[in-house]
Amino acid sequence: MAILRSDEIRKMNNDERQEELDKILMELIRERAIASAGGAPESPGKMKEIKRTIARIRTIQTEKNK
Repeated sequence: MAILRSDEIRKMNNDERQEELDKILMELIRERAIASAGGAPESPGKMKEIKRTIARIRTIQTEKNK
């Protein structure tokens, strides 16, 4: 799982940020599929951390676009 911190995200260019966002979104979809099928997640906090990382990337993208 790619947990990115704000300073790491800020160092990326727009294309790298978008590519990382796509990867993380696919990972979230996979985790949700496992949970909805009744499977136990590998790590209980994994989905929460993925959502936080997505929020960080989107927030920094919005800041850079202004």
